[in-house]
Amino acid sequence: MEHSKEDLMEARRQIDSTLHKLREVVKTLEARDDPQRCQSQITLARRRIAAFQLANDLIAAELEKSETLP
Repeated sequence: MEHSKEDLMEARRQIDSTLHKLREVVKTLEARDDPQRCQSQITLARRRIAAFQLANDLIAAELEKSETLP
């Protein structure tokens, strides 16, 4: 499936924004008095961070590939 460079760049920008927010959520949850009570939310946020980071890496590779094409 082909996507324009602009679409990929916008997707990457949105993912970066979401990653930033998720990282802040993890910090907030871990800073609570009893972070063990929030362990499932912390785990979920960390898994989402990993998934979004993977998506970002794939977008970066696709953008790099498109820049090397004639």
